[in-house]
Amino acid sequence: MSRTGKKPVAPVSGVTVTIDGRTVSAKGPKGEQSIKLMDVVNVENGTDGVVVSPANDTREARAAWGTTRALIQNLVTGVSAGFEKKLAIQGVGYRAAMQGKDVKLSLGFSHEVVYQAPQGITLAVPAPTEIVVTGIDKQQVGQVAADIRAWRKPEPYKGKGVRYAGEFVFRKEGKKK
Repeated sequence: MSRTGKKPVAPVSGVTVTIDGRTVSAKGPKGEQSIKLMDVVNVENGTDGVVVSPANDTREARAAWGTTRALIQNLVTGVSAGFEKKLAIQGVGYRAAMQGKDVKLSLGFSHEVVYQAPQGITLAVPAPTEIVVTGIDKQQVGQVAADIRAWRKPEPYKGKGVRYAGEFVFRKEGKKK
């Protein structure tokens, strides 16, 4: 039994969830989003909210049960409040700046890296060493943050690079004489 799957997705004020066959759509103040369901789960609108249940008692259905419920919860949260990831830049001369809707990164390369935000993602640079990624799709926000971090991951000796805010970087001791 899935503990996550058993809980219904509670209704949020200002968000309407519609179920049309194998598609679940959510519309709210931040926008509209939808997902396509697998055949092994059933979804219905109940009195407590959206209820997800396995279609049969197979291993695949039980595995998809909690996952589907979490995806629907992310739809509802995304269109009501949105998602946000913060990145921190550390290193001498490492910085970020806005260039229109894109972010221009100086990360120690011989050139500056310009990252263009995909559709539905908003990038902000409140400080030269901070980047904030926001959007309504949790997966897309995380992927954009990971793409920016991949340009210069934090290295273990000096800790220089792009890291998630609050991320712990394991530090190594340098060579001894």
